[in-house]
Amino acid sequence: MNIAVVGAQWGDEGKGKLIDILSKDVDITVRYQGGSNAGHTVIVGKEQYVFHLLPSAILRKGKVCVIGNGVVVDPKALLDEIDGLKARGIKVTPKQLKIAVNCHVVMPYHRVLDGLRETMREHKIGTTGRGIGPCYADKVTRCGIRMVDLLNPRVFSDKLKDNLREKNEYFRKVFGQKGFHFDAIHDEYVAYARRLKPYVCDTALFVNREINEGRTALFEGAQGAFLDIDFGTYPYVTSSNTIVGGISSGCGVAPTRINKIIAAVKAYTTRVGEGPFPTEFDARMDNEIRTKGKEFGSTTGRARRCGWFDSVLVRYAATIGGYNELAIMKLDVLDELKSISLCSAYRYKGKLLKDYPHDYEVLCKAKPVYEEMPGWRTPISGIRDFAKLPAEARRYVERMERLVGVPIKFISIGSERDEIIVR
Repeated sequence: MNIAVVGAQWGDEGKGKLIDILSKDVDITVRYQGGSNAGHTVIVGKEQYVFHLLPSAILRKGKVCVIGNGVVVDPKALLDEIDGLKARGIKVTPKQLKIAVNCHVVMPYHRVLDGLRETMREHKIGTTGRGIGPCYADKVTRCGIRMVDLLNPRVFSDKLKDNLREKNEYFRKVFGQKGFHFDAIHDEYVAYARRLKPYVCDTALFVNREINEGRTALFEGAQGAFLDIDFGTYPYVTSSNTIVGGISSGCGVAPTRINKIIAAVKAYTTRVGEGPFPTEFDARMDNEIRTKGKEFGSTTGRARRCGWFDSVLVRYAATIGGYNELAIMKLDVLDELKSISLCSAYRYKGKLLKDYPHDYEVLCKAKPVYEEMPGWRTPISGIRDFAKLPAEARRYVERMERLVGVPIKFISIGSERDEIIVR
C-alpha cells in the first residue's frame, strides 16, 4: 500500500513522528515539496533528530529515501544533515538516498533576496529567510538552476553567469547592495556537486519502477494545508503545494498510485510567523500551552503561536485533501486543562460561517464559535488502548472526528515512538 502523510493545519502537526512510525512498514519514503524551511523532529530513545531536507525514514535501516523534483535543495544544508548523521554513527549512502535530477537548487542570492524583501515589506510574511520563495520564483520564471545543471560544469557556469548578470543589477539598483562574485559561488557549488553526484538520479523513474515491482512508498509532506500556495492563508504561506495534490507534480507519481491519505493534526492549533489565526489563545494560555507542548519551530527556533482546535480549518483541508484517516497529535498536552474549547464555526458581522472563508479581512476579524468540553485532568501518556482513555478525552476525540468528518486512526499521547494509540 502506498500512503501519503500530510499536515492539515499550518504545519508543525507532528508529521515527523507519524512518518517515522509508518515508514517501518514501507520500502521507500518520498519527500515531494518544500525545502530546508521545513522541519521534522523524530525522537528515538533518548536521541532527538531534526530533519529539514532528508526524509525522516533515513533513520531506518534498509529503507530508501527520495528527495523529489518538487523540493528545492540547498546543497550546503543537505550536506550538513548528511554529515551530522555521520557524526552520530549513521552513514547515508547513495543506495539509501536518491535526489531528483530535476530538483531546483537554492543559491546564495536566493537567501539574501529572501531577507531583503522581508525588510522592505510593511506587512511581514514571516519567511524563514532560507531562500525558498526566491528559488521557486526562479523555477517559475525559467531561470533556475537544477541539480542536473549543477552537475554539468559548462551548463552550470553559463546559467550562473546569466543569473548573476540579472540578479546583481537588481541588488545594486533596488537594494543598494554590491551583488555577488561569480568565482566564489562557482567554486563553492562545484564542490557541492562533486559530493552530491552519487545520490542524483531520475527519481520519477526509480519510484515508479519500484512500485511496479511490488514495493511500497510513503509520500512525506512538509508544512501543512494552510501554508499551501493556492489554498492557504495567502500571502502568509509557503511557495509550494503542500496538499496531497502536490505529490504527483512533486515526484512524478500518478495520483492513482496513492492508496491511502493520512492527515496529521494537533489536538489544538499552532502556526509560526505572521497571518490570521481565528482561535489564537490569549497571552497567558499561549505561554502555558507553548511551554507544555514545547512549541518552538524546529527550523528557526521561533515560538509558535497557539490556539484551540479549529474544525473549520481542518474540515476544509479534509475536503480538498480527500483524507482517509486522521492522526491526532499531542493530545497529552491538554492533560491539565479544566475546560477545553473547540471551534465549530466562525461568526462575522452577525453571520454564522461553517465553511472556511478565503477573504483575508474576514479571516482576521471573524470570531470563533466555541463548544466547551470538560478536560480529563489526568496524565494519559501511559495509555495504549483508546477504550482506557478518560471518558472526557474520548468524547473530545470523538467530537473532533464528527466535526471534521474523517475517522481518527492514530492518537499520539507523547513524543516517544511508542507513545501512540492505534484505533
